[in-house]
Amino acid sequence: MNIGRPGLEDGVRTALRHNPIVALIGPRQCGKSTLARAMAGPRAHLFDLESPVDLARLSQAQTTLSPLRGLVVIDEVQFQPELFPLLRVLADRRPSRTRFLLLGSASPDLIRGSAETLAGRVAFVPMAGFDLAEVGATALRRLWLRGGFPRAFLAANDEVSKRWRDDFVQTFLERDIRKFGVEVPAPVLRRLWTMLAHYHGQIWNASELARSLGEAHTTVKRHLDILSGALMVRQLQPWFENLGKRQVKAPKVYLRDSGMLHALLGVSTFATLEAHPKVGASWEGFVIERILRRTGDRDAYFWATPSGAELDLLVFIRGRRIGFEVKYSDAPRPTKSMAIARQDLKLDELIVVYPGEQSYALRDDLTVVAMRDLDRQLDRLLRAKSHARGRKPRPPTNATR
Repeated sequence: MNIGRPGLEDGVRTALRHNPIVALIGPRQCGKSTLARAMAGPRAHLFDLESPVDLARLSQAQTTLSPLRGLVVIDEVQFQPELFPLLRVLADRRPSRTRFLLLGSASPDLIRGSAETLAGRVAFVPMAGFDLAEVGATALRRLWLRGGFPRAFLAANDEVSKRWRDDFVQTFLERDIRKFGVEVPAPVLRRLWTMLAHYHGQIWNASELARSLGEAHTTVKRHLDILSGALMVRQLQPWFENLGKRQVKAPKVYLRDSGMLHALLGVSTFATLEAHPKVGASWEGFVIERILRRTGDRDAYFWATPSGAELDLLVFIRGRRIGFEVKYSDAPRPTKSMAIARQDLKLDELIVVYPGEQSYALRDDLTVVAMRDLDRQLDRLLRAKSHARGRKPRPPTNATR
């Protein structure tokens, strides 16, 4: 199966037209290098910072990079953050005849100082594994079970896919994470990662996990941040404002890739997944990642109260408050929790996403959407005119990232 990624290519090309530096950021093995090489063409200059030859070429980085023109691709740039000050200087040359495409397997926060050093010169383009729009709706179950990492999704069968994901986890913990300068024993991170798989979709409770792991809660939180910075775990932040009631103020945690979640849970077939107690949480995380890939995650939150009212995802789109509920059921119906969320958060729309075949409206501002129709709904929301309400209120300091 030959799967193109035209949406990502267009995004990178557009960013390169308007910025001297573009950083394509995504987890290891998600296809960044393949995409960059397909875009680069024969005249581009390619450097892989895991290659001893390229490392030697860049031992005198200014001498090597300064005369280059056209597109310069630097892969695994997080391993040499000391390049960023030089890239800033090269980007500021006038006239500018060079564009830099940086490929990174860590968030800007984990790439020490990158955001500050290159501020105003770099555009970040997020990337993950294959998306439903790229593989087609008929491959929905396969994508959900195996996840979007190309070699996992394209494996000959489910067993081979599961074996590749198991090997990825081992290699990532024993080798890759250490290259970020993280000196945490692999067994410690594996225990936490496995426990996070069982807590997938739940509100973060550092003390509870710390007791189970025999670690201080501050240590466990630091380890969580490492996995988040390496783009393996998502911390979905809470939205809270002055509603006259208590609200949850700790993040929810999700494993970003459903295939990695299933590997850590020991799920290898779709039949096993359907019978697993975490099937609903797995579906929730899978759908939320799909939504955030289209809307972006800068203005995305969940909302919950200790009394049980909650909203899986709150996204601000063009000044409008859009709520999403994710249900793994045959025919979702309105609930008391949905009514409370609509009223307290003053939602403009509430969309319930489920794995069925038909989309239907429950009322003017409440729609049940089949997964295969989700893109159409997101396109409508992203094209809608800005709401008269204007700018959203700024969340309290401890609700921001």
